[in-house]
Amino acid sequence: MTEQVLSVGVAGASGYAGGELLRLIAGHPNLAIQVAAAGGKVGQPICSVHPQLPAYAGQVFAETDPVTLAACDLVFLALPHGQSAQLAASLPPHVVVVDLGADHRLVDAAAWEQFYGGQHAGAWLYGMPELPLAREGLRGAVRIANPGCYPTAISLALAPLLHEELVSTEDIVVVAASGTSGAGRKAVEPLLGSEVMGAMSAYKIGGVHQHTPEIEQALGQASGREAKVSFTPSLAPMPRGILATCTGRIAPGVAVAQLRSCLSAAYDAEPFVHLLPEGQLPTTAATAGSNSVQMQVAFDDRTGRVTVISAMDNLVKGAAGQAVQNANLACEFPETTGLTNMGVAP
Repeated sequence: MTEQVLSVGVAGASGYAGGELLRLIAGHPNLAIQVAAAGGKVGQPICSVHPQLPAYAGQVFAETDPVTLAACDLVFLALPHGQSAQLAASLPPHVVVVDLGADHRLVDAAAWEQFYGGQHAGAWLYGMPELPLAREGLRGAVRIANPGCYPTAISLALAPLLHEELVSTEDIVVVAASGTSGAGRKAVEPLLGSEVMGAMSAYKIGGVHQHTPEIEQALGQASGREAKVSFTPSLAPMPRGILATCTGRIAPGVAVAQLRSCLSAAYDAEPFVHLLPEGQLPTTAATAGSNSVQMQVAFDDRTGRVTVISAMDNLVKGAAGQAVQNANLACEFPETTGLTNMGVAP
């Protein structure tokens, strides 16, 4: 019996996340690219932009046409924030749509207007399968908001501890470093090689980073309580990867052993989230090219704070890989199809 193969459209296929989608779909037995759309590069060979993808030799980028995309079974939107909603609204309700942008992540319209500007398009189902109670809701879904990269690394590190009320939601501090691909494929001076190489810098400090409300929303939903997060992002001199150092105050009466046991219980059966053996620290290199998240937990008894460090590839688990994972659930394929938890190192 022939396995079901779905036709797939990717809007924004010339970007970094779009390229990762093309790479993963090429190795997926149940997905086949029908439309690789890139508005600014229509007619250009896909391999001229993505030379790492010889499977697409001879194919060119198509126009971002709603009618053409509407003929697909599954559409991924890998567009800049604020550009997905209008295109998504023109697609038929039976087409499965996974939006890698922020347009449909936030429930609070005021938060959208404050951090992104413009009209709020409304929230879709939030697609982070490992969050408490999230996976079952994704099965058969037709509209999915794919989480941001920083929110994925941070939420997975802290959500189980908050869900079990082992850590306070009121005193969460996160410092996270991302590779330059997290800013997208655009030529801007701060991302030039000569500006980034040999340097590390913070940016959007003081609670103004656009992922802040998404992080607080995800952690609040996981815990059932309002979460407040002090979030400082940094730019690291590497093309891909995120390392997030997440700390919180332990709730009164919680034993240290409960912290590791909680994360073990949450993730031991998960294919893509790995709590490392005690004493081993996560590195971004170990997760490169994979859909995996590696983490470690430690307790500082002087301050009464827990630290969870998580590492992942921002373009895979932080974008395209998680989108494919969500699509697998929505289309009722095995969740791990077309994905790997094996990184590439060195």
